[in-house]
Amino acid sequence: FAGFIRLEGEGGTVAAERLVGDLGTLVETARRLRVSKIVVALTERRGVLPVREVLRCRLAGIRVMDAVSFYEQVTGKLMIENINPSWFIFSDGFRLTPAMRVAKRGLDVVLALVGLVLALPLMLLTALAIKIDSPGPVLFRQVRTGEGERPFTLYKFRSMRQDAEQATGAVWAQTNDPRVTRLGRFMRKSRIDEIPQLINVIKGEMSFVGPRPERPEFVGRLTQKIPYYSNRHYVKPGVTGWAQIRYPYGASEEDALEKLRYDLYYTKNYSLGLDLAIIASTFRVVLFGRGGR
Repeated sequence: FAGFIRLEGEGGTVAAERLVGDLGTLVETARRLRVSKIVVALTERRGVLPVREVLRCRLAGIRVMDAVSFYEQVTGKLMIENINPSWFIFSDGFRLTPAMRVAKRGLDVVLALVGLVLALPLMLLTALAIKIDSPGPVLFRQVRTGEGERPFTLYKFRSMRQDAEQATGAVWAQTNDPRVTRLGRFMRKSRIDEIPQLINVIKGEMSFVGPRPERPEFVGRLTQKIPYYSNRHYVKPGVTGWAQIRYPYGASEEDALEKLRYDLYYTKNYSLGLDLAIIASTFRVVLFGRGGR
């Protein structure tokens, strides 16, 4: 990082030693500091872009980026607070074509079938262990919000007491949640409880990779409070996803916002290569037992 150039009338606090020049000498300052990239980040939404000076830099061979694109490139997530609807319309991304959907569906079916066959002995042992460990059904069924905000029934191995939400209603799981059974703690850490979701993948309700499906009780509230939250339902929810490997388990509205940054990044930059990279990273996450609650 070379330093800041503040525009006249811009707010914010910048240490004097980080200010490297003024707007009138933008090109000269960039050349002197051997700058290869300029990031335009106005602190005031009403700020006027200094088009003439920035254009001179662009024609001089210096790359110019807006803050939102730079943030996406560096962090692998989107700066939701600084995005307006026109950015979604004109940005380079969100190109999940019919052909890409067919290829993604093919990959989902193959992975889900192979996964179910390989996991069958483990699933039978897990079902037996659940029956021995605590009273209640082996499978846990819960309504989640899927693609196009359509509800579907998600399947998991039961990891909590049968009456887990009888007194509280719909709540997020917490660290060291007392509702989780002894066996459930191990299953949630190792992600064994997620295996039955492969059935949802085969049924076409979920994808192997995508945003995690949320409960309708939470979706309504989060949609009202978080900008663009409903955009995550543009694709099918996934057994694993970009947010799952980049951010720990979320249990609050603040966590939901942070995970949305990753979910929208995934939707914007979708490719089969990205899916395969996420699947490979998921195996590493499962191996070290990170993120479960």
